[in-house]
Amino acid sequence: MNKAQRRSEKFFRLALWAVAVVFAGFLINLGGAVVKNLPLVEQRFTVEDFLDKEAAERIEQEIKRQRELAQDAQDALEQSRLKLEAARQNSQTARDSLSAWLASRQVTQQSARDEELLQRTEALEHLRLAERQVRSAVEAEQQRLLDAQQAQQRAQRQLDALRGAAFDQMSSEQSRQELKVFLIRLALTLPLLLIAGWLFARQRKNTWWPFVWGYIYFALFVFFVELVPYLPSYGGYVRNIVGVVITVLVGRQAIVSFNRYRQRQLEAEAKPDAERRKEISYDTSLLRLAKKVCPGCERPVELDNPQIDFCPHCGLSLFDHCGQCQTRKSAFARFCFACGSGAAQPSEPPAT
Repeated sequence: MNKAQRRSEKFFRLALWAVAVVFAGFLINLGGAVVKNLPLVEQRFTVEDFLDKEAAERIEQEIKRQRELAQDAQDALEQSRLKLEAARQNSQTARDSLSAWLASRQVTQQSARDEELLQRTEALEHLRLAERQVRSAVEAEQQRLLDAQQAQQRAQRQLDALRGAAFDQMSSEQSRQELKVFLIRLALTLPLLLIAGWLFARQRKNTWWPFVWGYIYFALFVFFVELVPYLPSYGGYVRNIVGVVITVLVGRQAIVSFNRYRQRQLEAEAKPDAERRKEISYDTSLLRLAKKVCPGCERPVELDNPQIDFCPHCGLSLFDHCGQCQTRKSAFARFCFACGSGAAQPSEPPAT
């Protein structure tokens, strides 16, 4: 804040900046209400919106049916495995019993027991046959389970393909909608941005500057919040290209402005001292002197040095002497701080 400003002026400027911020806030709320109430500007899409519901329902029913068949086959397979294990145990027991009987028969040499041998052998064959039948049942259930699982997988792949096509359609539609939303928002915000640019270039220092700056803040909010996030990405190319273009435009304007500023400074430094001081406002001169820089070229100057009366960089008169009392004073002061005489009085060289 400029120390040379009156206290009341400082408070008034703060109040006017508050007016600018409040004005921008109301404009932002009004703009948000307008955008929010635009009909059908933005719509949320899901995969189901583009899915062939009849085909998807048919495939889902097939998946459900095959899942149930697989579960039934799994249950039957577990039962068959239990039966196979029981048949295997029975066969193993019969084989062990026959082996023990044959060993005892060989020791006793009782050939009269051939009839019993035939009976035992026949019983073992029946058990082996029963085991093979149960094994066949297990293999059949395994085949049925595998068929159901494969059919379920085929149906699932069909459903995935159907959903993939629907997702591609949804992505395409979302891209079109993003572009549509962006164009609508651009159509609404571009005039606001153009007006803000014109106000910043031509009207930011006029009498109604609080409203001008409030509108500029509102336009910046609209650009960065209501427009930039809705810029279509297309893999990042669009946003990066737009960023490059904006950076180039802003950078070019900054370079041009800087060169113009330097040219104005060179032209100003070539003018006579009295004419240069007339072009510098009183408040501007006090502000720059408070920062210990030359009011003309804005380069640092040792203002505390009593031997320096002119800027060593541009030659602008910084201190002179009061025409009434010959006191050394600032060349930009309107009155002499020692005698109160007006600075407009003719200046005389200091007495030697």
